[in-house]
Amino acid sequence: MMRRLSLLLLVALLGALLAACGQPAAQQPTAAPTEPPTTAPAPTEAPTAAPTEAPTAAPTAAPTAAPEAASGTIVDYVTEWAASLSGEIGTIKIASQSPLSGGQAALGTGIRNGAELGITQANDLLKDAGIQFELEPFDDQAKPEVGTANAKNIVSDPDILCVVGHLNSGVALASLPDYKSASLPMVSPANTNPNITEGGYEVAFRVVGRDDVQGTVGEQFAREELGVKSVYIIHDTTAYGQGVAEFFRQAAEKNGLEVLGFEGTEEKSDFSAILTPILAANPDLIYFGGIYDQAGPLFRQARDRGIEALFLGPDGLDAADLAKLAGDAVQDMHYTSVAAPVSQFPNAAKFAEDYKATFNADAPPFSAQAYDASHFCVAAIVKAAADAGGKPTRAQVLEAMKNLPELVGITGAYKFNEKGDPEVATYFVLQVTDINDWNKNSLVSRLEIPAP
Repeated sequence: MMRRLSLLLLVALLGALLAACGQPAAQQPTAAPTEPPTTAPAPTEAPTAAPTEAPTAAPTAAPTAAPEAASGTIVDYVTEWAASLSGEIGTIKIASQSPLSGGQAALGTGIRNGAELGITQANDLLKDAGIQFELEPFDDQAKPEVGTANAKNIVSDPDILCVVGHLNSGVALASLPDYKSASLPMVSPANTNPNITEGGYEVAFRVVGRDDVQGTVGEQFAREELGVKSVYIIHDTTAYGQGVAEFFRQAAEKNGLEVLGFEGTEEKSDFSAILTPILAANPDLIYFGGIYDQAGPLFRQARDRGIEALFLGPDGLDAADLAKLAGDAVQDMHYTSVAAPVSQFPNAAKFAEDYKATFNADAPPFSAQAYDASHFCVAAIVKAAADAGGKPTRAQVLEAMKNLPELVGITGAYKFNEKGDPEVATYFVLQVTDINDWNKNSLVSRLEIPAP
């Protein structure tokens, strides 16, 4: 099943589907956050239409300032620049934002824990360097207005020089204006909406791919490998869920896959109103753009209603709690991911052991990416501190982040382009093979695709 996807995608995606690079800046939200913002927040929903104009050329240039240290692992880079530190810098804080309560806490807690483990191990490395790091975790509850309020508290603390977050693109987009106003870099382990790096925020970086690619990966897999002829698309109305669903629909309509319906819903428990027209339409496939806590009940109720369509969705479904909520309704279903279970990353084996030992739980998707994101924060801060001869400013850390060389973490090698995207990102297609052990999900395809 892996035989055709890679080469075809490199051709198709770098052509017509590079349109997302021309995506306009994010619109303002319709509802104000719980605290008055100092700058207008970014959107809580994706644009209703995908971008239509492609750029004249794909980006090829890395940041113009060449790094002074050689490429290698993040640990090697930090070790090298830590040797150049002078004096006692003291404790520097790195914040995290993710849902630590509510229905999405399984992944959000994994992000916090991954960042915490990364910082703990960085401190072991730097114990004699005169600099130590402390994680300041924030619960954004998967709500844009909470993320915005947290962002104001974060930027008001001068000891916080970097942010690891968020899980939800809508929450990140609402928080980024405050980060931008403070020149505070954010490294995301999970945000995939194109506007994260296309919205002109200048402080956003990520170690994962984008939904303008992920949606297309899913559509091509559905059409060519699953052999479906029709699809009913559901999304959760968020920046992430609606965005990836739009890109899936755009590719489907272009390639002749019949779209029988496209609907957004915020329903979390009773999906009768959605499932009745789906049952009548009888699609080959239901594509859900959203998060596992909503998808699980939807898929379970679809099977209970006698709907036999295949299920497919993006990385928001990549959580063991999907199987807990849906049971055998998701046995053998497929999903795409920019993260994948930790078992898919050979260099993360020690991380998985340490995570289990520290938190008495298996490392969930995005936790290893959060570990790497925290180390990128550490690398930029240490480099900036070495250059400044002491505690750096946020602007100096941001400049160091922009000019990091390609560095290898536990989930891959990353070099940020001028937008903040990894120059090459990894996309996965996986199948649920054991609803009782998410890490046993089988790899169907792994694709390395340049950033749009």
